[in-house]
Amino acid sequence: MRAGLTLAVAAALALALAGCASTPPAPARLGLKLAPAALGEAISVQQHLKVERGARVDELDAALEVDAERLELVGLAFGQRVLSLRYDGKEMTSWRHVMLPAQVRPDDVLEDMQLTLWPAAAIQAALPPGWRVDEQGLRRTLYHGADAMVQIDYSALPRWGGTVVLQNLRYQYRLTIQSAPPN
Repeated sequence: MRAGLTLAVAAALALALAGCASTPPAPARLGLKLAPAALGEAISVQQHLKVERGARVDELDAALEVDAERLELVGLAFGQRVLSLRYDGKEMTSWRHVMLPAQVRPDDVLEDMQLTLWPAAAIQAALPPGWRVDEQGLRRTLYHGADAMVQIDYSALPRWGGTVVLQNLRYQYRLTIQSAPPN
């Protein structure tokens, strides 16, 4: 039954976004909540996400729309909505499937999305002390002190136009985002 598969996807997302006891000392999360306008563009994209942690691989489809006023994301597992969020730069509203574990927090989903898509300068301006972002060509790296925490590789520009691989070194997961070509 699809409910079991939905639960498996939800569990994988929870693992991908949850920390482990051996992580370096740093804030539990950055707390990024950049305004949609800070993206600098309006986008509407269909994406396929693959979350890998250890030997486990789970997949999810998503529809993302961002303009200067708002960000909207809908996540689907096997055609069933499991997560939606809307953020206007001040307030976020979200809905989660009842089977989605509490560890999958919309704030964390928003943060990974913004680390991946927003301009490095906008991210840097919002980072807490001790954090920095470095961008060299098609690679973006987030550091806490001298330690790399997140590495993001892009296949092309714009950042949402191809394949993006986010390797979270701190929480030990890989998120691969494949955007569908525009119609």
